[in-house]
Amino acid sequence: MLGMPVLETARLKIRPFVMEDLPEVHRLLDIEFREADLRTDKLEGLDERAAWLRWTILNYDQLARLHQPPYGDRAIVLNLTGKLIGACGFVPCLNAFQQIPGFRSRPGSNGPSSNTTEFGLFYAISRTHRRQGYAFEAASALIEYAFVRLRLSRIVATTTYDNTASVGLMRKLGMRVERNPLAEPPWLQVVGALEADRRP
Repeated sequence: MLGMPVLETARLKIRPFVMEDLPEVHRLLDIEFREADLRTDKLEGLDERAAWLRWTILNYDQLARLHQPPYGDRAIVLNLTGKLIGACGFVPCLNAFQQIPGFRSRPGSNGPSSNTTEFGLFYAISRTHRRQGYAFEAASALIEYAFVRLRLSRIVATTTYDNTASVGLMRKLGMRVERNPLAEPPWLQVVGALEADRRP
């Protein structure tokens, strides 16, 4: 099984969500991140978030039983207090990556509208805990796990043109950052990529 262990850094634990996290998860994902327009999924109220959280928790074991990567959301909590300050994890990315110059495998092999899959990284920190290096710390731990334990050859992250903080974090992580030269699709604007043999 590929169950992902709790990851620990100097200040953080990256752990599976549990049902007791529901009030904080709801506050973080459905109120705070939506107000900040971080394009999180739009769930209507606590009941729908509770159903999502149950599915997320079940997903950990089911993916491991199927010998699949540990996709899904995980909690970022402070070591000292146990306070939940964000979410991060891995996601399968199906997108028109062939539009990004650094992702083109062979000239003419795929049209610009062809979709390919990549192993994606995501992270989001509560606004009251930003600018303290927590996103970098959590993302670094996930990248280390992905390259060492999962033996990935590449990991990617995506964001929007105007999310300068996320672009800056991608660069700090050592990612090659590229903009989509085409206007479509609107959700594929900036891509950061880090290859195992080029990580810092």
